[in-house]
Amino acid sequence: MNSCPSRSATSGTNKAPARSARESNDAPSTSTSRPTSVPPTAAATSDASNLTLRNGTVGAVSGDRIHLVVLFGGQSAEHEVSCTTAAHVLAAVDQTRYRITPVGISTDGEWSLATDAIAALARGPHMLPSRLDPHGDRLAPSTMLGEAVDGPERTVVLPLLHGPMGEDGTVQGMLELANVAYVGAGVLGSALAMDKAMAKQVLAAAGLPQARFRAFPEREVRPGLPAELAAELGLPCFVKPANMGSSVGVTKAKTVEALRDAIDHALTYDEWILVEEAIVGREIEVAVIGNDDPFVSVPGEIIPGDDFYSYDDKYVNDTSIGLVPAPLTPQQVADVRAITLAVYRALRCGGLARCDFFFEEEGRGFLCNEVNTMPGFTPISMFPKMLIASGMTYPEIIDRLVELALDRNAHRRRNTKH
Repeated sequence: MNSCPSRSATSGTNKAPARSARESNDAPSTSTSRPTSVPPTAAATSDASNLTLRNGTVGAVSGDRIHLVVLFGGQSAEHEVSCTTAAHVLAAVDQTRYRITPVGISTDGEWSLATDAIAALARGPHMLPSRLDPHGDRLAPSTMLGEAVDGPERTVVLPLLHGPMGEDGTVQGMLELANVAYVGAGVLGSALAMDKAMAKQVLAAAGLPQARFRAFPEREVRPGLPAELAAELGLPCFVKPANMGSSVGVTKAKTVEALRDAIDHALTYDEWILVEEAIVGREIEVAVIGNDDPFVSVPGEIIPGDDFYSYDDKYVNDTSIGLVPAPLTPQQVADVRAITLAVYRALRCGGLARCDFFFEEEGRGFLCNEVNTMPGFTPISMFPKMLIASGMTYPEIIDRLVELALDRNAHRRRNTKH
């Protein structure tokens, strides 16, 4: 883990690094610079028409300015979460450093220039809605990738896509083939973390602590399986689709009959199912940002307002409470940060992630629950809140992620070209 000191619930700030894309990933910095505020007129060059028309309508861009393509929406059940995340990211991006192209993906998989978002951004970030509309002028992915490769600017894609067909290595693979830099984990890391069943097996092989579980495909479901799982893992237990996030499709089953129904429900989202023992403990989360030398944030704690931290609890009812930093002892902070780093590396993560834990204070300690390689990114989401509590600002987080994307792309190409 990096050399930044741990922070207790009552002591000083753990300062996060802010580094240039041209610097070594191992070279720490104490930079505390803040992005310059941008007048509304400066947003005019965010017009993305040059993706489809070479008509000279967009002015010349400085060679140091980066073209940031923000992908949002997507075909998963977390489509709405992505549209909300994208609105907040666009509002925070420093337009003196980036030319921004928001690209929406509908629930039907149609790609479009987000024309309403482009128009709002041109009037000023304050004109952006709280949720972006993914519809607009049709745009073929090949057109976007061609411009990213052949255009005069350095391009970085920020895939703010949650769940399958976005966070699972599919989009990442497309960008790898096109040699376009992108934010976040690579194909393997994205796929591993997205598939909870495979992630559990990898963490088990690495000897990392987690709840007892069983994973199985739909073809192995049989009449006696629910009773067998109840006897092995106990009741209540949690049933989850293996490839889904934001607690979509998750059920807390308290009886064998409820367990059977929960399996059927989870199978509507994925063909692989994960069943876990129920943990009586605190819910602790930790943010990570970085590639080879990742920075691990101060931990936060979620106090659910529901029976568990469900989708409604996260996004609908607004009844959960997030505590940042989490009220933990210095040793507990050090312990969970060390486990977080091990989990991050075992799952081949990169760029960013949020690692979620259960904490059995009088039992097994910190148990890894899951890892999100593209966590929620609104200003009130736990991922940015934990990094902000560690010394970064919201715009600095975005800047750092872009730098890491460029660094990673350069290293990948160095290792694959012969």
